[in-house]
Amino acid sequence: MNYIKTLFDLWQLKRNEKKTAEEISSLQTKKLKRLLHYAYEHSTYYRNSFERAGITADMIDSTPLSAFPVMDKSVLMSQFEEIITVPNLTQEEIRSFDEKETIDKKLFQDKYHIVHSSGSTGTPKYFVYDESAWNSMLLGIVRGALWNMTMPEIIRFLIHGPRIVYIAATDGRYGGSMAVGDGVNGVGAKQIYLDINTPLDEWINTIKEFKPNMIIGYPSAVKILAELVEKGDLDLKVLRIVTCGEPLGASLRKYLESVFGSDVINFYGASESLSLGVESNPKEGMLLFDDMNIIEIQNGEMYLTCLYNFVQPLIRYRLSDQLTLKVPTAESRYPFTRAVGLLGRNEDILWFQDGNGKQEFLHPLAVEGFCIEGLRDYQFRQISPDTFEMLAEVSDSTLQKTVESEVLRQMRDILRGKDLNYVQFYVKFVPEILPDPGTGKKRLILTDMEAA
Repeated sequence: MNYIKTLFDLWQLKRNEKKTAEEISSLQTKKLKRLLHYAYEHSTYYRNSFERAGITADMIDSTPLSAFPVMDKSVLMSQFEEIITVPNLTQEEIRSFDEKETIDKKLFQDKYHIVHSSGSTGTPKYFVYDESAWNSMLLGIVRGALWNMTMPEIIRFLIHGPRIVYIAATDGRYGGSMAVGDGVNGVGAKQIYLDINTPLDEWINTIKEFKPNMIIGYPSAVKILAELVEKGDLDLKVLRIVTCGEPLGASLRKYLESVFGSDVINFYGASESLSLGVESNPKEGMLLFDDMNIIEIQNGEMYLTCLYNFVQPLIRYRLSDQLTLKVPTAESRYPFTRAVGLLGRNEDILWFQDGNGKQEFLHPLAVEGFCIEGLRDYQFRQISPDTFEMLAEVSDSTLQKTVESEVLRQMRDILRGKDLNYVQFYVKFVPEILPDPGTGKKRLILTDMEAA
């Protein structure tokens, strides 16, 4: 990315923040029609699926998006070559490239950016971006990372010289790692990577030498850095923190803000579209980038349409994220849809069963909002069909009784509201909540067979 062009394009993108909701909707519709026509004309899969749904080329503009067919990951993998809109690009060739080539070789066939899903098990799913789509996504990431800053403030910030440490899983073609690196280069900043599995001594030595003034990474990884600061192992003057890659709970956000004395920007992205939204104020919720994507919620399912990737169009693609949408009002600061209570994925739902076999669940949104003095971080572990516990990390062991009492009080109210009075709940204090070693991310829900 050219530095001057990047700033100009960023200014153009940021102008959308001042538009009305109606103007954003009009822009979204224009981009959607272009994408739908392109997919119909260049993708065998989409032409066939549209026509099976009774949608021909002359009907595309007048057909609501909700009438178009949905797709999911299984379709993406089984019909990969039919979905792709360019010739000579196969899933097996991409997989071979991913397995044989080092991360330093970023471009497949010298023109495509390849991102694979970050799951620790199963066959990776591949997402393909050409240079145009990649640059559009990078602008969205830069905008999100520098959210709530005007262009003059951004320019002053860049002149000051951002020194960025990125802490996450960095040993593969993970979208966050690749995109952050390219975005940093685009604005002329300096950066180091710290892999989540790197020994802490190496973290300390590297950070002392580099002296970062901006932190980007998984919330659970940034928390470890905050603990090192709190212990006196590190002394950092941080201008901005950007968390990404996993849910950011209210308690952890408050802790990070307290330790670093800095605003925390929570960025939302996925391999399918690396630039989805941003949260700077939990009361506002996550602001979705409606100028880059369309997100629908139907019957509890989330569907993504990415408006900027024409090589691998994803139209009404099912994601397992859990969220509730709220449209902007006249009082809203920004003209974007809000994702209220964005937390985790379907696998984070707690299911319970009473003695008569009746099932009921607790949604992640119900158990995410614990913000109690002294409660630093937490996970939930389901022990049996009618029992679960909170694994709690506190800032001071003398606060355990106070934290436990308040957690139990709040959880009793939650369980009562869901008619789950038969469910048993306990609080277990642990020295530290650690990320999953396989993915580098913190999981909200553990099963009874998994260690804390």
